[in-house]
Amino acid sequence: MRRTALSLAASILLLAACSHEATDEHASHTTSAEAAPQSAAAAPATAPPVIHFGDASGYIAFPEAPGKKPALIVIHEWWGLDDWIREQAARFAKQGYVTLAVDLYRGKSTHDPDEAHELMRGLPEDRALADMKAAFNYLASRDDVDPKRIGVIGWCMGGGYALALATNEPRIAATSINYGRLVTDPNTIKKINSQILGNFGGADRGIPPADVKAFGTALTQYGKLADIKIYDGAGHAFMNPNNKQGYNDAAAKDAWHRIDSFFDRTLRAKIPNS
Repeated sequence: MRRTALSLAASILLLAACSHEATDEHASHTTSAEAAPQSAAAAPATAPPVIHFGDASGYIAFPEAPGKKPALIVIHEWWGLDDWIREQAARFAKQGYVTLAVDLYRGKSTHDPDEAHELMRGLPEDRALADMKAAFNYLASRDDVDPKRIGVIGWCMGGGYALALATNEPRIAATSINYGRLVTDPNTIKKINSQILGNFGGADRGIPPADVKAFGTALTQYGKLADIKIYDGAGHAFMNPNNKQGYNDAAAKDAWHRIDSFFDRTLRAKIPNS
């Protein structure tokens, strides 16, 4: 009962955080086609490689080089598994990770904040966690993946769910939380086995700096390895260039450098020639 209550409380907090942003930083979200061109790692616009694992599904991207690789689970924002998330999965695959972007909405996505609000509100916490665990188990079962080198990354709603996976799947090796809902409950913090990287906006009205600092303090108190950074002046969703009002180029570039270095250190560097 306690675990169910904690999960429900986390869902309510996550909803409150993202809902608050629906009228400001998230309001001008556009499609990838409307945004500036992305990098050469961008995913193809048609016929994306969808894979099914149990009742769940997602977009999967593979490195070009053969051999056993580290892997990443990518968790989408409240918009759903859209082109921007697929682009990030392709970007990580180009760096050498077998990358699986989980479709928590199971086929639905949107660019309308009101619809995104409803999709997130209607997402069952237990189903989302089961889908993420299924993604982990699928990757761990692959011959081309080192099961000891699987990490998770998420943004906004996905950042909160990335943390939820880290607290419920002890085999996760590295977790990147980008302006996602946080927890400070000691029993939850103690369950984290992975290293933590966090990137947050100092002007984020849904996840204020005080909450981020409390999270960092809790991690330190219980001996968890973590690197948390707050970007002064950056708001929510500052890493997504489709967020025209909230995108912060300088903060985004620094956050990406931190993410790439973090996963290189915790995952990829552990496998020779990966």
